[in-house]
Amino acid sequence: MKIPLFVLGLLNAADAFVAPQKCPSANTHLFMSDRYGVGVNDRARLNIDSGVGSGGAISRRRGDVLDLTEIWEDSSPVIVQGGSLRTWSFANPAIESVQVLLKTEGRPLDADVELWQGPDNTPHKMRVYVEDGALRTFNAVIGTPRGPNTVAIRNIGQLEFPLDAVVRPDRDDGLAAGIASVATRSETIQGGALRTYPFDATVDSVAIILKTDGRPLNARIELLQGPNNNKQVVELYTEDGLDRPFFAIIETPGSGNVIRVVNTAPVEFPLYASVDAYRVGGGIDWPDDGLMIGRAF
Repeated sequence: MKIPLFVLGLLNAADAFVAPQKCPSANTHLFMSDRYGVGVNDRARLNIDSGVGSGGAISRRRGDVLDLTEIWEDSSPVIVQGGSLRTWSFANPAIESVQVLLKTEGRPLDADVELWQGPDNTPHKMRVYVEDGALRTFNAVIGTPRGPNTVAIRNIGQLEFPLDAVVRPDRDDGLAAGIASVATRSETIQGGALRTYPFDATVDSVAIILKTDGRPLNARIELLQGPNNNKQVVELYTEDGLDRPFFAIIETPGSGNVIRVVNTAPVEFPLYASVDAYRVGGGIDWPDDGLMIGRAF
């Protein structure tokens, strides 16, 4: 039986409007061009939201971290008077890192921190300035592999500006482990370049990790609160940024806090920076934990 031509035309037109079958192997996962490598669908799955204000910070969940006040309560600080030098020696080669914490009674803090290993060998040194050593204490972990090692702290402030210092070994579950558990995302900062990380007002402290691929590390870390208003500055040198990475916690009370990391080395010496919020809201349980990750520009 012959089918009329107009009937064949209707059948062909109907086939043109048949919905396409869904391919089971098709993947419509959409990713943003985010420096942290988090996709749009990953943000919904991980409960990561875009923040409001502070340069578009983002928020994520995390667990509890080590409280800095516990370290001060469990330790016996040593007073370093203005213009004086104190040293702490660690002969045990099993001690691979030490905690260095500095604070004042509210006066400015200005100190040199050095790691001595052998005669005339200083593989790690820092220049630390804090506007208010009580409001923003200095907290860092420096690597001390292959002992014996000596940590030297010189208070280069005047006699009227003493400081309290705590230097003690860092355990496997200590301060460095807490920082590493929070600051898990890193980015490359080329020599001579800088990155800025704005944080929301709910962030009380920020975790920072700086390291290299084995080359020397030269960097400057600044805490800004307002235009050209440095609240804390750390000038850092490490002989081997892979063997001796730098861990630090910078307290960021108030609003408008921005962390700026500058690679002061030549272009042949890039570094890898991880900057993330450490403690939020003074321990208050926020609906989304309030954790703000500073996004670099």
